[in-house]
Amino acid sequence: MTQVITVTNQKGGVGKTTTVSALVCGLTQRGARVLGVDLDPQGNLGFTLGLDIGDGYTVYDVLTGAHPIEASISHTDYGDILPSDIMLSTAEVAFTAPRREFMLSQHLDAVKDRYDFIIIDTPPALNILTINAYVASTGLIVPMEAEVLSLVGVSQIQDTIETVRKSFNPDLKVLGILLNKYNQRLTLSREILDLAEAVAEQLDSRVFPTRVRRGVDVAMAPAHGQSVLTYQPRCKAAMDLRKIVDAVAGPRFPALKRR
Repeated sequence: MTQVITVTNQKGGVGKTTTVSALVCGLTQRGARVLGVDLDPQGNLGFTLGLDIGDGYTVYDVLTGAHPIEASISHTDYGDILPSDIMLSTAEVAFTAPRREFMLSQHLDAVKDRYDFIIIDTPPALNILTINAYVASTGLIVPMEAEVLSLVGVSQIQDTIETVRKSFNPDLKVLGILLNKYNQRLTLSREILDLAEAVAEQLDSRVFPTRVRRGVDVAMAPAHGQSVLTYQPRCKAAMDLRKIVDAVAGPRFPALKRR
């Protein structure tokens, strides 16, 4: 069965796109068939993986029915991408049809059997795009930075998750909270970890045992049209993210032997 995983947090700057690009790239490297879906109007996922987001069709064209999903997917060395652009920022007022929460799920159904994993990047908001991602998903990964406002963002999505479970997708699971930009030497980071574990328990989930360490290579990789896994594969953040890929891939797609 295809795993559809949404990476979500209504707080910006917590590493959602970094996590999505690493999962798309890392799973593809292991031989999995992977589709990355960008639901953020900023279009950063496509840019990060080397696409010209001004060229071709986007998820907005798919959701409005202007173009079929099969012909809107771009193929890259790192996996397939359904890109986004700024037009998606009109979604809250443009998408008003009945059962609008199921738009993305219905379109993904047309291509789902082609992929082992579909990884969805979301905007820093709790809106109709986020709801569509949750309805379409089998699991959520919630990245957060080790600081208080980021933790508040995690806490605030709990009600949305429960609403989606009750009304649209009872099987939705939270796969884990992922701590990004983590510094073990800081007291604040360790305190946030304790609080994050309490929130994870409320979500019937966990904090991933791997914390992604801060590094300049994470910020530099998108400028080169790459995930950090290929830009600087031996940096600390890449090694940490590879362990997150391990957790998602499972035994079906084992890690490649590194020289």
